[in-house]
Parts: sequence; structure tokens; C-alpha cells
Amino acid sequence: MTTPTVTARGAAPTAGVPAATRPRHRRPLAQWGFVAPAVLFMLLFFGYPLVRNVAMSFQHYTPKTFFTGEAPLNGFDNWSAVFRDALFGKALWHTLVFTAGSLLGQFCAGLALAVFFTRRFPLNGVLRSLILLPWLVPMVVSGIVWRRILDQDTGVLNSFLDAIGLDGHTPWLTSPHMALLSVILVNIWIGIPFNMVILYGGLQEVPRELYEAAALDGASGWRTFRSVTLPTLRPVITVVLVLGFMSTVKILDLILALTDGGPADATQTLGTLTYQNSFVRLDFGAGAVVGNVLILISAVFAVFYLRANRTEGK
Repeated sequence: MTTPTVTARGAAPTAGVPAATRPRHRRPLAQWGFVAPAVLFMLLFFGYPLVRNVAMSFQHYTPKTFFTGEAPLNGFDNWSAVFRDALFGKALWHTLVFTAGSLLGQFCAGLALAVFFTRRFPLNGVLRSLILLPWLVPMVVSGIVWRRILDQDTGVLNSFLDAIGLDGHTPWLTSPHMALLSVILVNIWIGIPFNMVILYGGLQEVPRELYEAAALDGASGWRTFRSVTLPTLRPVITVVLVLGFMSTVKILDLILALTDGGPADATQTLGTLTYQNSFVRLDFGAGAVVGNVLILISAVFAVFYLRANRTEGK
């Protein structure tokens, strides 16, 4: 009769792979299992279209290419043709003005409303909900509605200005000098709710003790806002501006609904130029070039943003 061997508690089993080492081998596989779907998604829906767009900018791509599959390389012909076009310079300048004006107006108005709604008063929640409506309405619908409002002859805005004794014949969307400003104002109206919601959430996280300390030190309202509120909100402000830039620099549907890039190319941006080159003139190579310029601008902005965040983290 043999006596069974008793294994001491806590001793590792001798047969097979030790239990303590099994999770270490499986951990990398589990990590890759979680990462792989995201990597695959990025490669399929971002990496491949980006590579194809870059390649297309060096090819003579026409509607015939979709049937024949033959798109010969033409070097930098597409790039030189786009850069020599005077419309590209105008579109680039309009894009910068449109983006900067929209971001400045949306942020300032959104921050002012966020600070206003931090105070408790009747109907606070109802008014905040109503302000969200421009953000919830599809941008094409907003553009069509505002085109009717800003119509020179039958628009509500000019009728109102005429009723109060002001100039009721302002060509908001038909004048080359007014069209870009009008489009910027409409985009500001659309973007205010997003800025207000994000900044309002950030203001709720500012410690009340900081305001109490500032009040004890005799700081004025403006000094408290400048020395307490803004520094505390800096990470939230950065996020708002980055997301606002990414969504504004490529806007297409709003401009198409309001002016279609006119009048006299006064509201032509890189987004509308890409659309017109590719789907109106059917010059897909030139459209790819302008699209690559848009991607490059976004990439440069992203690099500056990451470097700024890394500097602040140090």
C-alpha cells in the first residue's frame, strides 16, 4: 500500500505549465485581442483611403478610369496645376478666415453663455435645452433655413431691419463683400451650443474653494475670471478648440446650402474646392490634391496640439 504524496499548500504543481506563468503568456495575446479590432478598423477606413487619395493625386484620374482601371502616373502635374490656379489661393485664404472667425465667435459666445448659466435662476434648464436646438438640427437644414432668412428680397432679417428703420436691402448672401461674413455668422450660430455644453461642464468642475479664496483676497469678478476660471478651464478649452478646428476646417454642406461657393467664389474654401474639382469638374486628381492639403493642415495642427500638451504636462 502506497502512501499518497501530500503537496504543501502554495506549492506550484509539477505537471504541465506552472499556473503562475500562464497569465503572463496569455496577457500579450489578450492585449492584442483588444487592440486588433481598432487597428483593423483604422487601417481599413482611414489608412487605405488616405493612401489611395495620395496615390490618386499623382495619377491622371478620369471618369473613364472607373471602367478601364487605367490611371497612368503623371508625376506632379496635378499638384502644379492646382497650385498655379488662382482659385486655390483664394480658397486657402477663405478657409483660414472662415475657421478663425468661426472658432473665435463660437468660443467667446459659448463661454459667455456657459458662465451665465452657472447662476441659478428660474427656467435655467429650459433655456439651456432650447439653446441646444441649433446643434441638433442637421447642418443642411440649418443652411436652407438661413438662406431663406438672409434672402435680400424676401428674407425675414431684411424685413425686420426695414421695419425698425434700418437698411432692409442688405445683400447678405449675394454680395462678394458680405457673403463670407454671413456664412461665418451662421456657422457661429450652429457651433455655440457645442462650446457652451462642453465649457459649462468644465465650469462645474472648478473647485468652489478657489472662488471663495479669491473673494477673501478682494479680487474683482474680472480678476477672478482671468486668474481662477480660465487657468482651471485650460484643458477643457484646448479640447473645445481642437474639436472645433477639426469640424470647421472641412465644412462643406453648410456652404453648399447657403452660397454654393459663390458669389464670384467669395465663399470658396478648400472643402468646396475639393468637392467641385472631384464631382463637378470630374477632375479627381486635382480634387485629391486639395484633399491632401486639407489633411496636411489638420495634421500640422494636431502635431502642435500634441506638443503643447506635452509641454504643459512637464
